[in-house]
Amino acid sequence: MYAPTILPIKNAGICRAAAIAKAALSTTAVPRDHVTFVQNVAGLEPQPYLNSLLSVLQAKGEKLVSPYEREGLIPLAIPLSENQTDGSLTALLRWPTPAEGMAIPVVTVHKHGVNLLAKSMGEYIHRVLLEEDIASDGSDQRYYSAAGEVAQKLYHPGDFQASGSASLEVYLMKKVGKFPDIFERLALGHLEKGDVISALVTGEFYTNKQHFPGFGRPFVFNAELLLKAGRKLESKDAAKIALKSPWWTLGTSYEKVAEMAGWGDEQVEFMRERLTEEGRQEDLNKGKIPEQVALDQAAFLLDLAAVDGSWDDRREQLAASLDKGVKQLILTYAALSN
Repeated sequence: MYAPTILPIKNAGICRAAAIAKAALSTTAVPRDHVTFVQNVAGLEPQPYLNSLLSVLQAKGEKLVSPYEREGLIPLAIPLSENQTDGSLTALLRWPTPAEGMAIPVVTVHKHGVNLLAKSMGEYIHRVLLEEDIASDGSDQRYYSAAGEVAQKLYHPGDFQASGSASLEVYLMKKVGKFPDIFERLALGHLEKGDVISALVTGEFYTNKQHFPGFGRPFVFNAELLLKAGRKLESKDAAKIALKSPWWTLGTSYEKVAEMAGWGDEQVEFMRERLTEEGRQEDLNKGKIPEQVALDQAAFLLDLAAVDGSWDDRREQLAASLDKGVKQLILTYAALSN
């Protein structure tokens, strides 16, 4: 049975989560001011790496875009820049109800949701500086200069060479952080060399929930890897696990993963039923508190929009569900605190 997934709210996250319920889902055009948007609209704490991240993205040749220009995008994305070659968007991901202390992920946005680039702005910048140093042997420091004082806190040219690390991947894992594409590159590298066991071990390690909590992509990749290794039944099980995550975090279309899992349209129809007034009342009759029902409905709306990319069609309904659910949680928390 599918269970909607929106990360749990913790004390300090409640008011921040409330801020995005309506305002952050707007598409009204305003000046390009990401810092103001992140703090005043998305309701996040000041982000010390944000200006450096924007400067690095510009140094990479990307064009900054207004955080309000989100037509056709998942409402949880805060656009930062556009790749001038392929048109892809780099954005911050605003979880609806983030766990306290959770960093703001950097993602790319696509029709069906997002792909995770880095779990934090700091890790994204750190990796860019490292790769620039390795590629230019320290002779090119455009990104290092663009990052400003932040660069000095994260990486110094020559750190990689001095570390004695066997590869970029090893250094990243040990010194910087965990990155989805690195796990996938390592696993596929093992598979290409005929080392199926090492590939599968890497794929399984990738799915450790401590690495990328809330994201379904690791499980999708594991399912694909198992299928390539000829393990169809295990692949089917892995795909089913992936579909327990938010469908907008799968990194691909719902249909592709559902096909691997052997699913039909039952889960999509189930969600549509839960979004009716009858479905809502049934959940209440089962003993669910109203705020949880509202947040569940928000999760269903996001997943259904991920199926066909109908983000704009569901934006207002999603805002209403988040607003109702989060406000009720605030009142509940206040009552419990008194």
